[in-house]
Amino acid sequence: MGNKTRRPLLEGKKALVVGIANEHSIAYGCARAFREAGADVAITYLNDKAKPHVEPLAQAVESPLFLPLDVSKPGDIEALFKRIRKEWGQLDIFVHSIASAKKEDIKGGLIDCSAEGFAMAMDISVHSFIRMAKLAAPLMKDGGSMFAMSYHGAAKVVPNYNVMGPVKAALEASCRYLAYELGPQKIRVHPISPGPLKTRAASGLKDFDMLLNQAMARAPVGELVDIMDVGFACAYLASPYARRMTGDTVYVDGGINIMA
Repeated sequence: MGNKTRRPLLEGKKALVVGIANEHSIAYGCARAFREAGADVAITYLNDKAKPHVEPLAQAVESPLFLPLDVSKPGDIEALFKRIRKEWGQLDIFVHSIASAKKEDIKGGLIDCSAEGFAMAMDISVHSFIRMAKLAAPLMKDGGSMFAMSYHGAAKVVPNYNVMGPVKAALEASCRYLAYELGPQKIRVHPISPGPLKTRAASGLKDFDMLLNQAMARAPVGELVDIMDVGFACAYLASPYARRMTGDTVYVDGGINIMA
């Protein structure tokens, strides 16, 4: 067989990762995994306040494109993809790891969620993925992969997850429909459902430390997952090894979701 040098799994691929807030972000685990697998990774940051926290992480993965993105700001999504089209002319991988809801809607029960708060959570957490998918698809000329971050609270009731449960359920359904619509273009779409992780977003949930402890106790593997577990799973799904997989919600949770 000889000693052929094995090429990195994602060598030559272009990846866009949206949603890094700090070194604990799931999106950062994805960016690191893609880079380790040989891809070039474009990174976005929310605003000037977030930039100093995200810039060192972009440098760590040697990101050639470090761009602002606030999906609630008109024109930002279009400007981002215009720049990617100009600099790269293609895109192979897209990770959406953005979710937001009003503090009072996260802290309170679903029954008390306002129409305005529900609409905002849906727009930022779900429809922004659809809007970005529409702009990403034409750049995936030879096919590609799209990922959106979900949670088990989309499928089962998780106490204190509140409004984000229905929102993540809508995100997972959107991924399935996009997988169907974009399949003929060889674009695959997956909702990814990580186990509980100590991210900035998760810290806003009531009794989150209790949720972590329960998850560790219930996980068949006996431990929690980390951001690199999620990143490596996405790197695999973006590779030719997973070329016939699309639309499924992929759990990266140490098996918690199989437990009663």
